[in-house]
Amino acid sequence: MARLRLPVLLVLVALVTVTPFAVMVLVAFAPPGGRTLPGALDVTRATWQNFTDVLGGADVLRWALNSLLYSLVSVVLILLFASMAGYAFAKKRFPGREALFWAFLATLMVPFQATLIPYYLLVAGMGGVDTYWGLIVPTLANSQAVFLMRQFIVRLPDELFEAARMDGASEWRVYTTVVLPLIRPVLATLGVFVFLWHWNDFLWPLVIGQSEAMRTLTVGLATLEGENVTINQVMAGATITVIPCLLVFGLLQRYLTDSIATSGMKA
Repeated sequence: MARLRLPVLLVLVALVTVTPFAVMVLVAFAPPGGRTLPGALDVTRATWQNFTDVLGGADVLRWALNSLLYSLVSVVLILLFASMAGYAFAKKRFPGREALFWAFLATLMVPFQATLIPYYLLVAGMGGVDTYWGLIVPTLANSQAVFLMRQFIVRLPDELFEAARMDGASEWRVYTTVVLPLIRPVLATLGVFVFLWHWNDFLWPLVIGQSEAMRTLTVGLATLEGENVTINQVMAGATITVIPCLLVFGLLQRYLTDSIATSGMKA
């Protein structure tokens, strides 16, 4: 019985986690007309009608493109800036390094809702409302990403960097040929998290994207609930939002495993 406690607990947690997702998919494939549980449990009547209705009745493809652009560009830029900053904080020596790092890290304790109005005023003053750069740029200074990069890079042997500099490598060469290849597992792990954060982001896209053409998928689906749209179509749209997340996780799962395997190893 003692050996079964952990597996039973894991099964219960998995059921609690998967059940809402399963209900969402069942309702999405149920016949149109607002059918929910228990009618949606009849899988013999499953249909694609809700998906075709939501794709044809709303600008879902444009919203999905906005979400994809928002997420992918943010992932690339955040990984670039966070890895460069993490390398500087971990291996470079300059006055005020520790004070600057901890001051930057202290921003993690400030909730985003508290900085929402200053962010909006700054972006609006520069003409960034209802633009892609206004949507993306304010999210690039990611303190958590910098912290994770710094903690990973600081464990890398200093001898590697000294040998590269003795061979005449510039700082940019050291960064591209020494740092980046060694931090690929943490880059993949952080990339998955950053993609999920931005793909599911709601508050900032809601504030900065004021036209229908600039809505992201999360914001657009939320607006459908206030229109003459059945719950089946809303669940169909929500099911569509999950597909890119599953694809990203499936493609980078190997790197996630490598990151977990190497996180406990000393450099």
